[in-house]
Order: sequence, then structure tokens, then C-alpha cells
Amino acid sequence: MKKLLFLILGSTLISCSSNAENNASAETFLQEETNNKAVMAPQGGYVDLTYAAEQTVNAVVYIKVTQMGKTHTVTYRDPFAEFFGEMFGHRGYTPQQREYKEPDRRGAGSGVIISSDGYIVTNNHVVGGADEILVKLNDNREFSGRIIGLDPNTDLALIKIEGDNLPTVPIGNSDDLRLGEWVLAVGNPFNLTSTVTAGIVSAKARSLGANGIESFIQTDAAINQGNSGGALVNAKGELVGINAMLYSQTGSYSGYGFAIPTSIMNKVVADLKAYGTVQRAVLGVVGGDVSNYLDNEKAKGNTPDIGTLSGVWVNQVVEGSAAAEAGIQPGDAITHLDGKQIHKMSEMQEIIAQHRPGDKVTVTWVRNKKEHTETVTMKNTQGSTKLVEETGIDAMGVSLEELSKEEKSRLGIPYGLVVKSLQDGNMKNAGVMKGTIILAVNDTKMQTTDDWEKALKAVDKSTDRTLWIKAIAPSGRKQSFVIDLNEK
Repeated sequence: MKKLLFLILGSTLISCSSNAENNASAETFLQEETNNKAVMAPQGGYVDLTYAAEQTVNAVVYIKVTQMGKTHTVTYRDPFAEFFGEMFGHRGYTPQQREYKEPDRRGAGSGVIISSDGYIVTNNHVVGGADEILVKLNDNREFSGRIIGLDPNTDLALIKIEGDNLPTVPIGNSDDLRLGEWVLAVGNPFNLTSTVTAGIVSAKARSLGANGIESFIQTDAAINQGNSGGALVNAKGELVGINAMLYSQTGSYSGYGFAIPTSIMNKVVADLKAYGTVQRAVLGVVGGDVSNYLDNEKAKGNTPDIGTLSGVWVNQVVEGSAAAEAGIQPGDAITHLDGKQIHKMSEMQEIIAQHRPGDKVTVTWVRNKKEHTETVTMKNTQGSTKLVEETGIDAMGVSLEELSKEEKSRLGIPYGLVVKSLQDGNMKNAGVMKGTIILAVNDTKMQTTDDWEKALKAVDKSTDRTLWIKAIAPSGRKQSFVIDLNEK
């Protein structure tokens, strides 16, 4: 049987002088401060979190998502009809085909309204696979949501609802957070909408190996399933992180939750708004924490002295990258980036995540106990400084549909996507025509339109942005097309 534990959190203000005049002025001061921002107590006192909670709860939304079940055509063989068919005059038995629809999948999470016209930040894992998005506000108003952009590498997503004068959360600077500082987690755990929990910042720049890019804020404010995408706010009511995950051996809160800092969120949101995809800069090194490297060497009986006890140990440098052009080599230890000291890989990832290709960044590294500093030009994953636009169906200028059973039977193929309409774009330029049937893209079978979109997203992230398309004409003639997405 499940047990529910309800915690009631209280707050206390610092007592004032007994002098009547002092009391009056103190009450006036406290009232003015409460009307504008949270009251921060001197060291050793208490913090009033009521303002932050009341202001945030209206801007944190409940997100319901639906992923429609896919329809599959399966071949069905009736052993009785096949065996007894000839006895009843049914010769030449052929297998039957039936359609099977998977059940719809539903989920829920949280989101944070960051602009009064309806832009909402949430987690990629909340809305990434959604076919329908329903957003419910704290005042019970409901809106349909649409995806503006997704970033699986940071587990962030930007969605939009159509509304005006919506409540928002002011965005704060997560870099200013201090260990031990009070924070609130606001979200909808276990469908308990508009839930507020309190805790402190337990650690910063925490890496869990869950995402491609991560530098989590760790907090002991309770974060549970359904809190994903909700707000982590400071005592002033400023957004400092997007709640993302919890660490637990049971699936429920056991002491630690993790949030994506606004230092990463701001850049991702700006890029998704402007380009539909994140303009990701890379330095071009593969490595890990210097502390881990030293520990591993000591375990082998070695006592290396590399000139630093913290930083990022470089195991590999990508050819043609910004790091390679700067002269960084395997065995170096990167200690500063953008003038900021780096203690571990997650801190470096957080700084790099704030840059775009073409930005100039100063890098300091240690080699043979000597420091070297160079200014490098950051590049994208394709090795250039150009901004990349997301490749979608609109950019390709094509509308696709899954083949019907009749079309599959006529052409003798088990799957495929047919071009229903064609506009100016990459596909038309490559010679694709209306009625062309796409069988595979980069050796991935095209069975559903989701397969097509996934193939485009995979190519966007690759160094070779090329589509190799296997297709057939409506007549059944085999065709192939090569599309270079770098060419306009």
C-alpha cells in the first residue's frame, strides 16, 4: 500500500526592537519588501519564502501529453483455414492481413511560462514524443500547446500557447546561486497540481551522465515524477533552473533532485526561438575530470605531477576543431575558459553551452606544469563557424504520407512513404517528383512519417549532412537521390 507523507513548511520573520517607533518603521519596511520581492534575512536568521511561492505557482503549468498509437499491418495465417481449406474447396489459401493499432500513451509533467505571450520551457522528455499537448494553468484555463523546438542534449524543450498577459516567472542568474541557498521546486508531482517544496542548493555543476550536456543544480527540495519541467526558484522568486530528474533507487524522491541551470536554458531557448534548433558550439576535446585522472593513476601506483589538481584532462583532440587549431594536445589539462576557472568537465560544458559557432573564447591549459593561453574561434559539430538551420519537412519542400495497403500490394513492397505534394526545396532540386515512393534514408527504413523526421534530425547532428535516399517511381522503377543539406 502506498503511503503519502505531507510536509507543512512554515516560515518565520526576524523579531524587531520593542520600541514602538522602530516596530512601526520595521513593519512598513517588511510590507514594502514583501510587495516587491522575498524578504532575505541576515545570516543566521530565517527566510520568508511565501512571496516566491505565491508568485511562481501561477506561472508553472500542468502539461498533459498524448502520443497516438501507431497502426501496423500484420500478416495473419489461420492454421485451420490453411489445413482444411482444400477439404472445403478453398484452394490456394493466401495469408490474410490485419491492421493493429497500438494503444495511445499518455503522460504528464510541468512547464514554466517565461513570456506573457505564451512561451513555455519544459523538458524534452516531457513533450518530445507528443502528438497532442494540453496545457493547464493554475487558474484552470486550458490551452493547446505546440512545439517550437526540442533539444535532447540538454533535455530542454520550448512550447507555445496562444494567450496574452499570462503570468510569468522572472529569470534569474543561476551562476549567482550559492551552496546552502534556499530554493523552491514548483511543479505537479503525482498529478498533485501546483505543489511547492523547499530545500537548499546542495551542489552545483553536477554531472550524472544522463544527457549529452549537463551541469545540474543539485537540491534537496523534493522533486518527484511530474515535477519534470517545473521551476526551481530562489527566495526572490526568480527562475534559476528547470527541474529535470531525481536520484532514487525506488523511483520516488529520496533526498536529491536535479535542475538544469538558467545559464544553459537561456541560450537554448534563444536558439530554439530564432532558428528552431540549437546553435551548438564545440571545443573539440574528449576527456574527463583531472581529479578522476589523478585517482586512476594513483590506483595504478603512479604519482603524476601535472601542475594542477583540477580542470579537464584531455584524452583526445578532434582533428580540425577549435582546440586543435589552438594547439591543445592529449595530456594537457584545461584550467580556464572565458576567464573562468574550471574544476571539472561539467563546468566546462556549462560555459561552452552558452556560446555559438563563431564566438571567440580564451582557453588556458597546463602542459608540463606550464600555462598556455590562446583565443580560439568556436565551431559547430560540422566543423564550421556557420549557423545551422533545422532541417524539417517545410525546408525540404515535400509532403509525405504512408503507403496504403492497396499501394503496398500493387507495388509488392512492405513499406514506404509516398510524395503527395512538392514545393520548391531540396527534394525538388534533387529531382524527386510527386508520386515518388521513399523506401530508405541513410539505410533507415521509412515505414512512418516519424521515421522521416527522425532521419532529418539525425542528419542535422552529423558531420556529413547528406541524405542518401532509396526510392521507386510510381511505375516501380528503382531510383536514388543524394541531397547535401549544406547546399542552398
